[in-house]
Amino acid sequence: MTKRMKIDFVSDVACPWCVIGLGGLEEALARLKGEVEADIHFQPFELNPGMPPGGRNRLELLTEKYGLTRDQIAANREGIRQRAAQVGFTMAQNDDSRAYSTFDAHRLLHWAGVEGAPGQQAALKHALFEAHFTRNQDTADPEVLAAAAEAAGLDPAAAREVLASGRYADEVRELERRWRAAGVDSVPAIVIDERYLISGGQPADAFEQALRQIAAAE
Repeated sequence: MTKRMKIDFVSDVACPWCVIGLGGLEEALARLKGEVEADIHFQPFELNPGMPPGGRNRLELLTEKYGLTRDQIAANREGIRQRAAQVGFTMAQNDDSRAYSTFDAHRLLHWAGVEGAPGQQAALKHALFEAHFTRNQDTADPEVLAAAAEAAGLDPAAAREVLASGRYADEVRELERRWRAAGVDSVPAIVIDERYLISGGQPADAFEQALRQIAAAE
């Protein structure tokens, strides 16, 4: 019998480990096809709320936020690049890459989840990851976001209208508050059936084992 699961994937567009975690989760679900069917909902989390227009240099931000040296950041970046490559994703970050506000990206993801067809929210998430990490584009730029929507099979004109109107801002802020109140303070946080938590950018093997255990327990 196929076990159906609700999966809340709490993450940020600017989180490299979220790219890795999503790749691992999707690979695990592909392996479990016929055993586990998942309904994935992408939930908002901002690593850097209040990011100014134009963003900030990522190297400077990481140095300030975590006290890391340039060499430590470079080593971490290379490790992330290798892990991302294992799930088929190209990381193209460098010392000149910038971090941008992701709030409007989360509004667009919420719109895709509410009004899009099945699978379009996930497709938009992938497109936004690629815009940010592969092409180093500004995730606060309405045209970058509209192009990501179009790549996901959504109507870019409708996406522009959502962004210009401010729709779903209150909903996204409320969801961010709700997940933080539930104890989520780092991402990715993968919540299964509102009961089980898997944290971090885990490989497919770890997700597969965890999902099998959860399926057997319920």
